[in-house]
Amino acid sequence: MEVFAGVPVSDLARAIDWFERLLGDVESFDPNDVERVWTVTDHGHIYAVVAPADAGHAHVTVFVDDLDAFMSAASARGVAAESTETYDNGVRKAVFRDPDGNEVGVGGMVDQD
Repeated sequence: MEVFAGVPVSDLARAIDWFERLLGDVESFDPNDVERVWTVTDHGHIYAVVAPADAGHAHVTVFVDDLDAFMSAASARGVAAESTETYDNGVRKAVFRDPDGNEVGVGGMVDQD
C-alpha cells in the first residue's frame, strides 16, 4: 500500500519552499506542472497541489522517530512549530502551518531517558 497525503495550496513555488524547509533533504519529484511530491517514507508521500479554492483546509500528520531532532532541524531551516502538546499516552505532537494555513502535524514519543 502507498499513501499520498494531498495538501491544496494557492502558490506552488511558495509551497515547495516551505515544505522543503520543513521536511529537509527528502526525495521529491514533479509529476506535472501543478504538483510536487515528497517521499517521506518508503510507501508514504506528501504532495502539494495547486487548488486555490481548497488551500488551507488540509490536516496531515506524520510520525517521526526523534521529534526533538526533527523540530530542531526544521527550526534551523526557518520553520517553527505553531504549537506542541503531549498526550496521556506519551505521544507528542508539533503543529506546523504552511503559508496557506494547512496543518502539518509531526508526532513522536516522549524521550524515555
